[in-house]
Amino acid sequence: QVQLVESGGGLVQPGGSLRLSCAASGSIASINRMGWYRQAPGKERELVAVITNIGSTNYADSVKGRFTISRDRGQNTVYLQMNSLKPEDAAVYYCNCSAKVALSLYYINYWGKGTLVTVSS
Repeated sequence: QVQLVESGGGLVQPGGSLRLSCAASGSIASINRMGWYRQAPGKERELVAVITNIGSTNYADSVKGRFTISRDRGQNTVYLQMNSLKPEDAAVYYCNCSAKVALSLYYINYWGKGTLVTVSS
């Protein structure tokens, strides 16, 4: 199986920055995609950003130009640099990856437990 552990959440003032990290571990044979989702109270979980194994990225319109996703493939780690944070960015941020474990033929979606981002003055 694959475990995802997020870190870097916290309280930040509007306009501030945070950097989230997510490390994947376990019997990983291959990861073809890693990304971040978020869920605010009373709202559905939504895609924030995703990066593929060839470095292609995709962002939610609401974060384009402010957030940057990157990946350290050697460490199976994904980062989310969040700048110019707004109160509406406050949510629990979840790491996600599509990974294939050793001896498996299939890629499966895995989720972290989430890290809370609060944007408030």
